[in-house]
This record gives sequence, structure tokens and C-alpha cells, in this order.
Amino acid sequence: MISNVSGAALPHLRPASTPASNAASGLQPVVPDATDAATSGFRIDVSQVKPLSGAKVISAADNPHLRDLLATNWLRTHDASATQPLAADNAPENTYAQVKVDGKVVATLYNGGSSVMTNQAAAKVGKLEDPPGLSGPDLAQWRADRYAELGGTVEKASTAITQSQWTPRESRPTTYSREQLDAAFQAMVAEGQTAGAQQQSAYLASRAQAGTSADFSA
Repeated sequence: MISNVSGAALPHLRPASTPASNAASGLQPVVPDATDAATSGFRIDVSQVKPLSGAKVISAADNPHLRDLLATNWLRTHDASATQPLAADNAPENTYAQVKVDGKVVATLYNGGSSVMTNQAAAKVGKLEDPPGLSGPDLAQWRADRYAELGGTVEKASTAITQSQWTPRESRPTTYSREQLDAAFQAMVAEGQTAGAQQQSAYLASRAQAGTSADFSA
């Protein structure tokens, strides 16, 4: 029986699937010391600067690893922007049911299968192993029943859906084919050229309005 449970907050989140947690590392701010202040006035003698011998400009197109990395990021960015924004799994409109004890909400279940509960309820439930292969509303119902066994009652929400009505979120591909990467790189280059041309046109137009001219032929 779950008793003396505060319904003011539901801080314990239980996702539909629990990924491995990553430890966060703390970073300390760098405080400039006296050496930084002493060298802030350092100046380079231009007469002593010598050109690098044998140096040449390398394009991203000449580096296969960099080229594929840029193309992959471009594809992922455009996949994300093309996807219609969806409500979060734990949005109010995705509520499946609530578990109440003595009239107080101790757990909320969502259509995707995730749940959130009070710390006291989580302590009572402990480490509850979900059945393999269960997801969506079926998982939400199974969890609600297990929580209710501790002395609560399940109240299904008006926004609850059935398993057949539930559509899992699409997972984006993590790898792309050679053809996709090549096409993405070419599209990325074309976008960059178009953006550069637009910026140049805008600059020339602003200079023309000011009564000046600029030569970009060099």
C-alpha cells in the first residue's frame, strides 16, 4: 500500500526504454593569470614573417573522411527539418492513464509506454522489469496494472489510445549509402555557392546605393 504520497510533483521518470546512462564530467572555468595579461601586448614583427614552403590549400572534397562527415551531418539536419514536429511522449495530450492512491496522483502513464511517478511510489515499485517486446499503450497498461497492485486505482485518460492506433516514432538512419553521401555533398556545395552568390549580390547592391563600387574579379 502506498501511503503519505505527495502529489505535488512527479519527479521520477521511467522511459519506454531505458538507455545506458552516460556520466557527466564537470568542467572548471579557465581563469586568466598574470602571464596572459603580460603577453596581451605582444606584437608580431611582420618583417620577420616568412611564407610557408610547400603549403597548399586542401578542399574538403579532397578528404574522404571529412567529406563523408559533412555529408552525413547535412543529411541528418535535413531529415530533422523535413520531419513534422510531434508532441513529446510525455505531453498532456499523450496521457494514457493515471494511478491514484487516496485520491492523489502517484503515477502518470503515456501512450508511448513511458511513465512518471513520485519518489515514494518509485521506491515502492523498485526495479520493475518490463516484459520483452511490449511497447506503446500495451506497455502503459501493463505498468499501470503493476503500479495499482501496490494499493492504487487506475483511471484511464480521455486521450488514451489503443495499440492499433499507436504509431511508433520513426528512427532516423545512422548510416547512409555511398550514393546518398555523394549526392548530399554535391547538394551541400550547391547550397553554399547559392548562399555566397546571394550575399555577394546583396553587398554589391548596398555598395551601389551608397555610390561606391567594388571589384570581385580578383
